[in-house]
Amino acid sequence: MTPRTITIGEKQQNGDVEALNGALKRRLKQHLLLRGSSDFESVSQYESWLSAVIEKANRLRTRRLNEELAVMTPLSNERLPEFIEHDVRVNSRSVIRVKYNVYSVPSRLIGETVRVRIYDDRIEVYYAGELQLSFDRLLGRHGHRINYRHVIWSLVRKPGAFRLFKYRQDMFPSPTFRKCYDGLSRIYEERKASLEYLRILHLAASTVESEVEAAIELILETGSIKTMEQVKSLVGGGNRPETLSMASFKVDLSCYDALLVCPQGVAS
Repeated sequence: MTPRTITIGEKQQNGDVEALNGALKRRLKQHLLLRGSSDFESVSQYESWLSAVIEKANRLRTRRLNEELAVMTPLSNERLPEFIEHDVRVNSRSVIRVKYNVYSVPSRLIGETVRVRIYDDRIEVYYAGELQLSFDRLLGRHGHRINYRHVIWSLVRKPGAFRLFKYRQDMFPSPTFRKCYDGLSRIYEERKASLEYLRILHLAASTVESEVEAAIELILETGSIKTMEQVKSLVGGGNRPETLSMASFKVDLSCYDALLVCPQGVAS
C-alpha cells in the first residue's frame, strides 16, 4: 500500500475510508430492518448484535485477509489505551469542563487539579492517583450533568447565589422538591426561601433523599412547609448513632525491662 496525506480537517478527502464507513452504516440499517426493531434491552445486547453483523461481513474477506497476514510482520500485542487523559482544574462552582460539556465533582476538590480519563461512554475523575467518581459521558456540546450533592455544601453557605445559579434547575431532584421551593417562596422573601430550601436539600444530601422527599409530601398534604426543622423532625432529625465511650488504655512498658537483664554466663 502507498500512503498519502490529506488536508488537515478535511476528512472527506479520504474517499476509501469514508466509502467504507457509509457501506457499514447501510449494512447495519438493512440488518435492523430485517430484525424488525431498533430497540435493545441493554448496551451489551446491542454490542453483541453489532459484533455478529461485522463478523458476518468480514467472512467475505477472509481469503484476501489471510493473503495479507501471510506477508505481514508480527505486531506488538500490547493493549491500546481506551481513553485519553486531560488535567482539569475544578472551579469555584465545583464543576469541570470536559469536551465542551460541564460536570460537577465533590466540593472538596474545589481549586484542585484532577486527571480526567475520557472513554467513549464514560468519564472517570482521578485525584492523587485515586478514582474519585465515574459518570456517563455527555455527547455533543454545551451540555451539563450536575449532581446537587456535589454543590450543595458550598451553596448552603452562600444562599444568595442560588437565585442566579446557572444550574439552578438541577437543584430540584424531583417535582416534590420543586413544590417545596415554590411553597417556601409564597411565604418568604427570596433569600429566606432559598436558605430554607437549601437547608432541606442539604438534609437530603446528608441523610436519605427518598425519606426527605416522603416527609415533604406528607407536610404538603396537610399544610405548608415553613422551616427545615419540620422536615427534619419526620426523618428522625438526622440523629447520628451514639458514640460509645471507652476507658483510656494504659500502656505498661515494665515488661520490656526484662530485655535489659543480661542472661548468666553471657558477657555484656
